[in-house]
Amino acid sequence: QVTLVESGGGLVQPGQSLRLSCKAPRMITSVFAPYDLAWYRQAPGKQRELVALITSDRDTNYADSVKGRFTISRDNSRKMVYLQMNNLKPEDTAVYYCATGDSKHWGQGTQVTVSS
Repeated sequence: QVTLVESGGGLVQPGQSLRLSCKAPRMITSVFAPYDLAWYRQAPGKQRELVALITSDRDTNYADSVKGRFTISRDNSRKMVYLQMNNLKPEDTAVYYCATGDSKHWGQGTQVTVSS
């Protein structure tokens, strides 16, 4: 059952930015807030990989490939998690998914394509 909803994907040129959003419309705030939250991505023919994680205490962790370019953040009052992606590269092209840290809840994914 899809319990998270992503948005914000699209087609951009290399060097441009996108901001992905993910909301949890079926969760109440008191359930959402304690979750660690993550963004994953899956490129064609590749395994799904963890891109960024934010804990309930707002500690963050990033894949080496996106460090310094991507920023994960959360707004518990809105039950939202965000992924700001700057200086996008063609190798960032993938379907991006948000998920809870325990992998219990997932979104349906949003496509990000970086191409000139």
